[in-house]
This record gives sequence, structure tokens and C-alpha cells, in this order.
Amino acid sequence: MNYIQVSKITNKNEQMKKYYLFLSGFALIALFATAQTDATSQIRKAGLEQSKVMDIAFHLTDISGPRLTNSPGYFRAANWAKSELTKMGLVNATLEPWGDFGTGWEQIRCYVAMTAPYYTPLIAIPRAWTGSTPGKTIMSSDVILIKAKDSTELYQNYAGKIKDKIVMVYSSATLQPSFEADGNRFTDEQLDKMVKAEPQTSPGGRRNFTPEQLAALQQQRALARQMSDFYKNEKPALVLSMSANGNDGTLFVSGGGSSVKDAENNYAYVMLSSDDYLRVQRLVDAGEKVVIEADVKTKFFDKDIKGYNVIAEILGTDPKLKNEIVMLGGHLDSWQGATGATDNAAGCAVMMEAVRIIKESGLQPKRTIRIALWGGEEQGLLGSRGYVKEHFADPADMVLKSEHEKISAYYNLDNGTGKVRGIYLQGNKEAGPVFSKWLEPFADLGAKTVTINNTGGTDHQAFDAVGIPGFQFIQDEIEYDTRTHHTNMDTYDHLVPEDLKQAATVIASFVFNTAQMDQKIPRKELPKPRGNAARGF
Repeated sequence: MNYIQVSKITNKNEQMKKYYLFLSGFALIALFATAQTDATSQIRKAGLEQSKVMDIAFHLTDISGPRLTNSPGYFRAANWAKSELTKMGLVNATLEPWGDFGTGWEQIRCYVAMTAPYYTPLIAIPRAWTGSTPGKTIMSSDVILIKAKDSTELYQNYAGKIKDKIVMVYSSATLQPSFEADGNRFTDEQLDKMVKAEPQTSPGGRRNFTPEQLAALQQQRALARQMSDFYKNEKPALVLSMSANGNDGTLFVSGGGSSVKDAENNYAYVMLSSDDYLRVQRLVDAGEKVVIEADVKTKFFDKDIKGYNVIAEILGTDPKLKNEIVMLGGHLDSWQGATGATDNAAGCAVMMEAVRIIKESGLQPKRTIRIALWGGEEQGLLGSRGYVKEHFADPADMVLKSEHEKISAYYNLDNGTGKVRGIYLQGNKEAGPVFSKWLEPFADLGAKTVTINNTGGTDHQAFDAVGIPGFQFIQDEIEYDTRTHHTNMDTYDHLVPEDLKQAATVIASFVFNTAQMDQKIPRKELPKPRGNAARGF
């Protein structure tokens, strides 16, 4: 082969190399664009077709049981969640203490029945952090009906008369039939109203009382404190109370004693269904001899009084952004009446499923994604508030810690089993166009609404209180306030699988999109220090 031939071949090779490099550049651009486009479809496939959300919910409810803060059930759920998140491929999974909480508690046994004038079992659940009936076996006693408008009447008429007795306080309540459905989907009209809402001047979730209502409420609370002191001094065997909400055997139940270590919780205190309570009251009030037998046993746990959150991460991959974080979460704790399925195993299952979807899809987030399952929410957002104070800022003084600048946003879910219909902006107007764009691929799933409105009562408020973008999703109201929220009906069977699949899919997309943004989610003006008022967040 001569020199001219070699030269021609060399030049041709160089031209071909440049041509292929040129094509490769276009290919890389095309691949990048395709990857961005495919992220949503990958998330949809993993979330809607390969869902594990109901299996997660099963472990958090049926297997773990009630998850009262610091109870054995809470730690069963927390340790399982930590292990499961690790199996999903997350790292740094831990039970992180957020501060001192107090004693754990659980019900060991609860049997309450009326034996005279006839036998009938009663729907009863011990109130959290209350004691046991005396003795190791079933006790029996006449029922004493207390009628007292204030502490003076209480002590004058009943002091020295209720020791080791079963007592109840007269209620003027009557049961009324409900003509509303237990569960509802938001209508297009309702969602449209949310879209058109004007910015709120006060945080959501707060009820405004008239002066008369406020005075009555304060009097009621004062009498309740006096009754508690009275019972501690007089030592009845069992106190019956009535579920304030709920008919047809649905019993709303929460606390009744103190979680403070070594607190005096020296009497049994059970909540009866309103139907049963009013029947017993009518019989006693009519002069009938009413006898109730009961065997109520509870247990306190005080070896470790710290409260714990479950934390785990998907590490970011971008050299510049990997130290920034996107957070998602929900509260893991529940009340003791059932297994806390809609409040809030649903939210935790969805958030765990969301990070599973991201891992399962093979997506590589630029920012670190951090999931948090909170403890102590039911006692006042304690886990999330403790975490925010430790990592970001205390709203009392608003001295910002280094992580405050690194977090882009926090997303929360805690309104039952209903599907996601959109998101509350919490007054963060500038985030609206971003979220509207992200919801477009999910309009076919019913998620399309962005509202400026605030919503309260759950853990995103701890983040919002220190100027971090914190958001709660809009959810359909499926039995939440009527049948499941804090009740004996809040069980696995009240979860709606298709709703939870949809919610996890939408939220996974939000979290991943937040991790991929060039900039962090826009922020509202930094709040001013709140001093002691910060206790209410």
C-alpha cells in the first residue's frame, strides 16, 4: 500500500470519527431527554402495576398492632420499618431520638359487661395511660351516676362514696341519625373552589370559637381537670366515659392519663360506645339496679422514656447537589382503639412505597431523599417538632442551623386512605406553577388541584414554622372523620388499595422531581422568632 493510499484512509477515518462523535452527541442529548420523559412512566409502572403498598400497610397494622408512642406496638412497627427500608436499598436507616417523651403504655385485657338488670357485653376500650381494675380477676359493682355542675357539688355529694366503685358522669347528649355519607370524593366544583381560594391570613386547621363557645369550653376543661383530681383522691375501681363522637358502635378514644414517668394513674378508665353509655345511664337514672363486671388490665413501660423517629435515605448522586435533601414523611404512632390504619399507617405505607418506587425504578436522584416516620404526633407533633429543632431551627429563636439551607422541601401525608387530589401550598404562592406542572401527568388519576390554602393538624407544620417549604397533600375524605380517625374501626380493611397506589405514585414523582430541580423549592419569607408561642407551632 502506497503513501497516498494510507493518507486517504487516515483522513477518511478521522472524518468518520468526527461524524460518529457528532452523532453520539445528539444521541446523548436524546437519551437525556428520554430519561427525563421516562421517569414519570417508570414511576407510574412501579407504583400502579408493581405496588407493595398494601403489604407495607399489613405489617404496620395487623402485625404491629396499635402504635401508641413508646408502646411495644410502636417499636414493633418502627423496627420493622427500619429493616424494610434497608431491604429496599435505603441507607443510614435508624431510630433517631427526638427528645424525652415519657412512659409507654398498652392494654393487656379489657372486658366490660352489664350483668343486671340483664347481661350484655359493652363496647369498651381503656383510655391511654390509665390504670387497671383491682385484683387479678373480674370485679363487680353497682354503678354510681355522678351529677355535678362544678367541683363544689362534686365533693359535697360524692366524696368518700366512690372508692372501689364503678362510676359514670351524667351526659345530656342524645344520638341523632346521620344523613351524610361516611366517605366522600371531592367533586370538581369543590376542587375548583380550592383552586380559586384567596390566601389565608391564619394557619389552617384552627377552629374559631365565639366568646360564648370559648367560655363553655374553658368551663368544661376546668371541670374535667377537677374530675381527674377527684378520681385520683377517691380511687374508684373503674370510671366509665362516653365517646363524644360516633354512633353505631364506632368509638372515638384517645388519652385519659399521663405519660409522665411516675405519674399517678391509679384507676381504670374506659371509653364506652355512646350507644352503650347512654343505655346504662338511662337505667341508673331511672332507679334500676345496674351492675357491671369488669376486668381491665394495662401496663406501663418506663425503661426508656425517649421518643424516636424512623429515618432513612436515598443518597444523592450529583456532585454539587447531593448534600441537599428532600424530605417526605408521615406519623407512625397511633391511638390504641384499633391499629391506626388510616391514621396514619396509610400515610407511612404510602411514603415507604414512594421511596421503594424510586429505588425500584432505578432512578438516580441528584439530591438526597430522606424519609421520616414520626413518633408522638398524636400528642402534639412531638417527633417532627423535636427533629426540626435538632436539625433546622427552633421557632422560638429562629437561629438557623446549617441543614436549614440544605433542605428543599418536606412532603407529608396524614388524612386517611383517600387518593391524592392535589396539594395545599400552605401560602407558598411561588411553588404553585411548579406543582401544577408536576401534576399534569397525573390528571388522569384525579390529581390536578393546587390550592393556596393552608391545612393544619399534622407534621408539615413543624417545617413550615421555621420557614422550610412544608406541604400536605389534598386527599379524598374516605370515612376519616366519621368512621376511622381515632376509632375502634381504624383497621386494615378500611384502607382503599387503589387510592394508596395512586397516592404513592404521585408523591414519588413529586419527591423525585424536587430532587432533580436545578434550584430548591421557592420559600416564603422567613418567620420571625415566636418566643414561648412557638410551643404551639
